[in-house]
Amino acid sequence: MYDPAQLRTFLAVAQTLSFTQAARRLGVRQSTVSQHVRRLEAAAGGRQLFTRDTHSVELTEDGEAMLGFARTILAAHERAAEYFSGTRLRGRLRFGASEDFVLTRLPEILESFRADHPEVDLELTVELSGVLHERLAAGELDLVLAKRRGGDTHGELVWQSTLVWIGAPRLRIDPERPVPLILFPAPGITRARALEVLEADGRAWRIACTSASLSGLIAAARAGLGVMAHTRGLIPPGLVPVPARAALPELGGVDFVLLHGRRPVRAAARASDRSPADALADAILAGGDRLHRPAEAR
Repeated sequence: MYDPAQLRTFLAVAQTLSFTQAARRLGVRQSTVSQHVRRLEAAAGGRQLFTRDTHSVELTEDGEAMLGFARTILAAHERAAEYFSGTRLRGRLRFGASEDFVLTRLPEILESFRADHPEVDLELTVELSGVLHERLAAGELDLVLAKRRGGDTHGELVWQSTLVWIGAPRLRIDPERPVPLILFPAPGITRARALEVLEADGRAWRIACTSASLSGLIAAARAGLGVMAHTRGLIPPGLVPVPARAALPELGGVDFVLLHGRRPVRAAARASDRSPADALADAILAGGDRLHRPAEAR
């Protein structure tokens, strides 16, 4: 009833909230994306999955429901294809994830991947996005999920958001005094963005806390030591956006992307097989909407 190609297109639009970005991710024309969505809506009894105008794309209630169904159907499709093709993924997969996803539902995606591919040895590295970029370039990682540096265009777009200043609810920022900053160490991408916009705005600043651990930064922010730049959709409990009266400069947008490392040369007999990195990338893209939702307590 539901075409896997149309479901993949639907997920790409649902996660990027952009028909243009979905087309870029999938390597197809925007008209193809629109056609797939229309056909999927027809297959769903004429239910509308998105509302859109010239400025925005949003999921409808039926679109939200389709998210779960699409992930389940595509996962079953992949398992069936793997079973009947007689090819099971094996090998070592070195995966790097940004600190940003520590408190999200990424562990659920990894848990499902491990269940579907038990013969893959998954090695997880959690680091700053800047460090992950460096380790990928050095050949130390096979796949990375991280922020994209400003001006970069490479990588498969998983999610777009904006950066905001956050802090403790009772924190007050005095416009006449240096901004107290809570920062990742270099080469953190949010660190570089925060310092860049403050310098461009002519705003004085001081470092109140530096930590390579997101938990350390959150603890400092909850204690009221200062403000930190963070992704709007991933604001930790107990912290809130800094009010506009603080007059802090805008931090701009941020892209989260998947980046593949150097692909190994495979034997001719297995040239058509997907690699473990390809399979995990597909799983992350299929479940990308869960990456900006908090993990549920168990």
